[in-house]
Amino acid sequence: MAAVRTLVASRLRAASAFAPLHASTPRAALHGSAPRPGARVALVLSGCGVYDGTELHEASAVLVHLSRGGAEVQIFAPDIPQMHVVDHTKGQPSESETRNVLTESARIARGKITDLARLSVANHDAAIFPGGFGAAKNLSTFAADGKDCKVHGDVERVLKEFHAAGKPIGLCCIAPVLAAKVLRGVEVTVGHEQEEGGRWPYAGTAAAIKALGAKHCVKGVTEAHVDQKNKVVTTPAFMCETELHHIHDGIGAMVKKVLELCRK
Repeated sequence: MAAVRTLVASRLRAASAFAPLHASTPRAALHGSAPRPGARVALVLSGCGVYDGTELHEASAVLVHLSRGGAEVQIFAPDIPQMHVVDHTKGQPSESETRNVLTESARIARGKITDLARLSVANHDAAIFPGGFGAAKNLSTFAADGKDCKVHGDVERVLKEFHAAGKPIGLCCIAPVLAAKVLRGVEVTVGHEQEEGGRWPYAGTAAAIKALGAKHCVKGVTEAHVDQKNKVVTTPAFMCETELHHIHDGIGAMVKKVLELCRK
């Protein structure tokens, strides 16, 4: 037992040496590696868990495809309370619990995360927003208010600043509603516009996007839509009930197009 305690203590000391939650470096890479020669991409998270934060599979797929594309990634999230906490074993809110979006997002970022308030468009070539209900609950009030929603101040700022600078923005799953609300007239996709027997359970989102003044473009789950004028790239991801590899492929198409736009 003494040997076990010694091993655990040594590992805890090693873990404490890693970067703190609020990264102090201007552009801390995901694993603390040296800056890469490719595009510098800001990844904006909304918590950790599909029902009240970021969809983990989507965030992971984005990171994998960015890594393959040679991008340097810095991860951000707003330092705010979650709208609520959902027990993912039951799919129901946990009334007595509260969590912080930045703290929860740090789980996905392996601790290397920065407050969204510190994101500067000058330091990045593109921004990407994965989905998950956190985009509709924490980054905006879309889950509660639909077309009358409000977008978190720093999320709105980031979207407007990247757009004004002509830098590409990628969004997947439900996250395209953020662009639809902030960037009037933008073209996005959340997949199909009919439920088709449950294959597209959130098809009604397309109508809300149109009500926000955006154009909805029907796309399959493995496809990405590119709004060339606004440099906004979107893909349906888990708006579709399908196999995980199809989600992964669609996100790959979105990331590829974002990186291509970075070079133009």
